[in-house]
Amino acid sequence: MVKKITLHIEGLDCEDEAKLIRSAMGGVKGITSIEINIMARAMKADYDDRLVTEQDIVKAIAGTGLKARKKEEAAKTSVWWKEPRILTLSACGLIILFAFVFEHVFGISHRSASFLYGIATLIGGYYPAKMGLAAVKTLRPNIRTLMVAGAIGAASLGLWEESALLVLIYSLGDVLEAYASDRVRGAVKKLMELAPKEALVRRDGQELFIEVGEVRVGDIIVIRPGEKLPLDGKVVKGSSSLDQSSITGESMPVSKEPGDEVFAGTMNQRGTIDVLVTKPFEDTTLGKIIHYVEEAEARKSSYQRFGETFGRYYTPSMFALAILVVIIPTVIFGGFSEWFYRGLVVLVVSCSCGIALSIPVSVVAAVANAARHGVLIKGGAHLEAVSRLKAIAFDKTGSLTLGRPIVTDVVTFGELTDKAVLDIAASIESRSEHVLADAILKKAKEKGLSVSELDWFEAIPGMGAKAIINGETYCVGSLNLCTRLEVLTPDAEGKIRDLERQGKTVVVLIGSKGLLGIIAVRDELRPDARDVLKRLKNMGMRSIIMLTGDNAQAAKKISEEAGVDRFMAELLPEEKVNAVIALKKDYGMVGMVGDGVNDAPAMVASDVGIAMGAAGTDVAIETGDVVLMADDLSKIPYVIELSGRTAANIKQNIVFSLAVIAFLVPMALAGVIGLVPGILINEVGGILVIVNGLRLLK
Repeated sequence: MVKKITLHIEGLDCEDEAKLIRSAMGGVKGITSIEINIMARAMKADYDDRLVTEQDIVKAIAGTGLKARKKEEAAKTSVWWKEPRILTLSACGLIILFAFVFEHVFGISHRSASFLYGIATLIGGYYPAKMGLAAVKTLRPNIRTLMVAGAIGAASLGLWEESALLVLIYSLGDVLEAYASDRVRGAVKKLMELAPKEALVRRDGQELFIEVGEVRVGDIIVIRPGEKLPLDGKVVKGSSSLDQSSITGESMPVSKEPGDEVFAGTMNQRGTIDVLVTKPFEDTTLGKIIHYVEEAEARKSSYQRFGETFGRYYTPSMFALAILVVIIPTVIFGGFSEWFYRGLVVLVVSCSCGIALSIPVSVVAAVANAARHGVLIKGGAHLEAVSRLKAIAFDKTGSLTLGRPIVTDVVTFGELTDKAVLDIAASIESRSEHVLADAILKKAKEKGLSVSELDWFEAIPGMGAKAIINGETYCVGSLNLCTRLEVLTPDAEGKIRDLERQGKTVVVLIGSKGLLGIIAVRDELRPDARDVLKRLKNMGMRSIIMLTGDNAQAAKKISEEAGVDRFMAELLPEEKVNAVIALKKDYGMVGMVGDGVNDAPAMVASDVGIAMGAAGTDVAIETGDVVLMADDLSKIPYVIELSGRTAANIKQNIVFSLAVIAFLVPMALAGVIGLVPGILINEVGGILVIVNGLRLLK
């Protein structure tokens, strides 16, 4: 039987360690697939429990010099500064300090001091050596292998002090890099801490505190003022205002009444509310955000792929160069010790995770930053793609407009009254999820009308719906439905054109005797839409397009108010897809903004699908590459700016890392720089690029 396991890997900070784990898992029979996330320090594996056990997997990882634990156990006990390598580093540093003081202050012999330096080398180099040698066994030499070779080489020349300092500086740099990475992991951990670990559940007339993982769908949880919601659900009793900024980025609290959706991680402000739990934690909106932030590194950008490819060839090349530095000059000029030392310096100055680690640090830092602002970006590939967009297509309803249309006119043709037309239309629209259906149902409710039972119902894709009520057949839908059924009269056509010129959308009701009535609906432009679109153009967007299934007149009026460059109206869902494909030919990289439900095909066809107002909407969260948790258009320029800054940050890191290498390697070849200064400069350079990546958390 195939099972899944998620392990926390202590010391997993670089692609080199990930390669070691992949190699180790490749030798374990029964492992069907593995997925390694460096930034989360985690490995997910599928395995056949008839062939391999969890203990076998943990043991195989231990053979690489890394330690694996169940993720749940690690979450309770893992503190970075308590890791064994921190303790060995401390011991190494103390012994070096004692050796230096004893030799230069108390005057013990250099030989005795060298003995202490040797002990420091052995203690401090234990964990790096374990991983370095494991890499040699798999014929995959890595940065730790370079460090071990350098330390052994220095010791063979009798340079015990330099050997010990080399191990100390390398290990210290390794720890500082791990600490910097932990800062990014801390951003993910903060997301996890948004939801409380316990919930006050009402069961069998009693209120009990229960761990969130044990709360069942259908339970009633009680949320008091000042408490955070542990799970998603619906309010069933009470009313309050909730601070949803942690999920949607909204600055103002949102009122909640019975029937309203609420999300895990949000803060209850005033009243006590009873909430019906609708999802287990992993399926909540917050759970999905955490999942995608943790997995951000998996969807790799071209920069991440460059870093991995560079590392694949870089380490073996440095080994080869160091060997050539020893052999060729020695054969030509002699002086083996001198050239052997220079070869060692070449090895140690090339020991850095900087270029490999700085790129994922930047990506995850940016994605975590976005999550805190109510924007979910599903990985480095999408983050990079946003910065390269040349045009953006917007759906009209719910994206550029408020998505809360209201009924403005009801016009009858024939024997039915206004109320009868509204009643029949509302009854049919009660089966629809379209935003216009909500407007008609709301108007019917205001008029005190009750929705009639349907004898039969059928959707007419892209046009409307058909139903039988009390034995009579009716159709409700767009103007295209009139054209298709050939029921449009000159009088009705004139009235419809007049309403459309006012920017209104027309819904028609058709019966067996022809057109019975029309309902005009108006949706208002978002207050910030014009300013946001203007800002996008100022940021270099070549074209902004509106795609809608609405009539041309209504589309024209909204497009003029919003300031879009052009619009395409009366589009069926598949026609929106074709429109996006055509735009890609015209402009190159094209984004599509929609609600993630009826716009899903067009969003998938675009280079970057941006889902609006997705909080609590599973389809939108799954469909969008970039997900705006709230209905806030201003987040789109924010994402583009963040994407551009991330790309610039990564380029800075790559250029700086390559510059450090380009400086140190020739200096080492020329004999200008020694082992200790070389590794010191190298490690400082590696830490600087990681710290630069951390700026994206701000």
